[in-house]
Amino acid sequence: MTSLPLPRHQVLKPSLRGDLSIKLIGVGGVGGIVARYGAIYCASLDCNARLVLIDGDKFEASNASRMFFGSHGNKAEVIREELLPRFTDSRLSLIAIEEYVSRKNNKRLIHNGDIVLLTVDNHATRKLVSDYCAKELKEVCLISGGNDGVGKDASGRVLRGTYGNVQIYLRRAGKDVTPPLTRYHPELQKPADRLPTEKSCTELVKSVPQILFTNLMVASAILNALWLHLCEALHYGELALDIADGLMRPTNLIAM
Repeated sequence: MTSLPLPRHQVLKPSLRGDLSIKLIGVGGVGGIVARYGAIYCASLDCNARLVLIDGDKFEASNASRMFFGSHGNKAEVIREELLPRFTDSRLSLIAIEEYVSRKNNKRLIHNGDIVLLTVDNHATRKLVSDYCAKELKEVCLISGGNDGVGKDASGRVLRGTYGNVQIYLRRAGKDVTPPLTRYHPELQKPADRLPTEKSCTELVKSVPQILFTNLMVASAILNALWLHLCEALHYGELALDIADGLMRPTNLIAM
């Protein structure tokens, strides 16, 4: 698939048809940023919007080096309580679901017509959500973003933590507009990690060190993709970035 860059003179405005439903899965280092600025943007739109925050994890004191939060507790509920007072006069509904996405609840949490923002830190969940969208839904926009963290990954490679990417999976009328997340990523097709619901308590408290500024860049790229999608101008299926190299470029371009 190929596409030319958008013309510089083209004015982009959101084109909304009915209510807006956004499911944000994972509200940690990247997702917490997406939640806050995504809420501001959704509240500015002239429509009824639902932003559903989904996470079974809790904020801990050790998270403070790369996450902003006002209290400890379930991440989805803490951020919802923080945001609620800011949007009481808007048409935005904020909902917190204190669960990890799993094989048992994905059908209940993700529906046709949703925009799914996937900001988790494990490949097993990315594969689970991508496969579910591909097999069960006819209309969905899945935007998944993350970064490689600092140190060894699940395969043993040592990573510097400055790289990140965003993938977009679009389905319309039961057909793929862009490939599922697993198509060109063998690390997602055969993940070396496990779902949070399959991990022990000891495994759950372990976290991979991340660079705050990589998280910021990935969150911005996710919100950029959301905005372009709502403007019907999304022209790429994946975006790669590296804050150390000063690079951000789209790949897997969509014919427009």
